[in-house]
Amino acid sequence: MRISNKAQYAVRAMVRLNLWVVDGPVSSKTIAAREDISLAFLEQSFVKLRRAGLVSSVRGPGGGYVLGRSADEIRIHEIIESVEQTLVPVACMDEDGRCNCDEQCITHTVWEGLGRRIRHFLSSITLADLTEEAMEQLAPAANGPRSICHLEEEQ
Repeated sequence: MRISNKAQYAVRAMVRLNLWVVDGPVSSKTIAAREDISLAFLEQSFVKLRRAGLVSSVRGPGGGYVLGRSADEIRIHEIIESVEQTLVPVACMDEDGRCNCDEQCITHTVWEGLGRRIRHFLSSITLADLTEEAMEQLAPAANGPRSICHLEEEQ
C-alpha cells in the first residue's frame, strides 16, 4: 500500500505550518517554496484542509494560513483523509473500512484488519508529535534542510 503524494505533501505542509505559525499566518507560497511542492497543488490541499477545519485562512496583508485547532488535537489520519479518500488497503472496502464482498471474499478479514491497524497507527500520531520530531531534527543544522522530506537524507 502506498500513501499518495497529495497526502504526503499535506502532512509535510501541516508540519511546516505548525513550525512557523508562532510568527503569525503563513502563506501557501512560503510553504510551497520551502517544501519544494507545486504551489497550485498545495493550494488545492489547503482548500480541503480548510473544509475539514484543520486550517483557517487569514485574508489581507500578512495573511495566510493558521491551524484550525491545536496541533495536539490534529491527528495525522485526519490530514490524510481530508485530502484523500478514506484510507483503505483494497478497492473493495467501503469508507468505513469494511469489505463490500465479505460473503464471497475469503481474505476480507486480512484487509479489514490491515485497514484498522493503519487507521489506528495514523490516529495515534498528532501534528504536535511530528512537529516536535522535526524540531529535534532541525536543531543541529545551521539553516535546517530544504524540506522536511529531506531530513533523513541529510543526516
